[in-house]
Amino acid sequence: MLKKTLSTILIVTLGMFATPAVVYAQDAPVAQSKKAVLAKTVRNGRIDVDGIQYHYQIRGQGEPLLLLHGGLGSVDMFAPIMPVLGAKRQIIGVDLQGHGRTSLGSRPISMSAMGADMAVILKKLGYGPVDVMGYSMGAGVAFQMAVQHPEQVRRLVLVSGSFAKDGFYPEMIEAQGQLSGKMAEAMKDTPMYKSYVAVAPSPGDFPKLLDAMGDMMKKPFDWTADVPKLTMPVMLVYGDSDMYRPEHVVKFYQLLGGGLKDAGWQRENMSRNRLAILPGLTHYDNFLSPKLSATVVPFLDGKVSSANWANTAGKKL
Repeated sequence: MLKKTLSTILIVTLGMFATPAVVYAQDAPVAQSKKAVLAKTVRNGRIDVDGIQYHYQIRGQGEPLLLLHGGLGSVDMFAPIMPVLGAKRQIIGVDLQGHGRTSLGSRPISMSAMGADMAVILKKLGYGPVDVMGYSMGAGVAFQMAVQHPEQVRRLVLVSGSFAKDGFYPEMIEAQGQLSGKMAEAMKDTPMYKSYVAVAPSPGDFPKLLDAMGDMMKKPFDWTADVPKLTMPVMLVYGDSDMYRPEHVVKFYQLLGGGLKDAGWQRENMSRNRLAILPGLTHYDNFLSPKLSATVVPFLDGKVSSANWANTAGKKL
């Protein structure tokens, strides 16, 4: 019974962690061809923001993309799709508070506070506006950064994110509220714990991290009033079997101005924001899938791939 309860709680912990050793077959050739290039252009460092020693790593060349991971993970969880994302971009990966190689510190974990921290990190690194992509908890952090500092976000991709707590299925909310440091001992055989202690600056802080994450997830939130503050182009991405209720996903898109009317045969009513539902994916594997990188890269590049019927009318097969 304990094992079943533990598994349920771990699965719904905003993240949401999966081992970065998983590589989809479709990504393998790209991963091999880009591996050497990315390895040569990595720069690591730490930046202190409000008592938190944030670890960052910069790799690749091109337009900058800030990449934010999910709960109980690190930037390493994007390893399977990193070669595609970084093929023509400079990736700025940040381990969020208490995660990966970043210190936990003494303050509570807050997506709002971390959103403010990301803006400070970018300024200290000398970046102007950048594209931002966040997954799960990282999507919440990206949302908050874009609301607080829209001038620093050029395009925004929110992967499996929510604007209010009631977006989760009810059983998910109940399970999230049970997370605490008391689970640390039982988690020592899990990839979450093993990956954490392999890189964390203070491996003994794992129970404290679980307590801090549990405290954050117990708190209600509703950012409905903040959605209109997202003035940059936004893409929402979900698996078709995600942990969020479909009606919440649609409502999010509608709050962004999408899905309110027919786009028109000449796209005259087309919203500049996008909603992508990736088939056959869940909350726990969409960040690993080549479907995700194939979906977000054209949006981040500002490309529109759509045929115009006027250009094909009258032509025979």
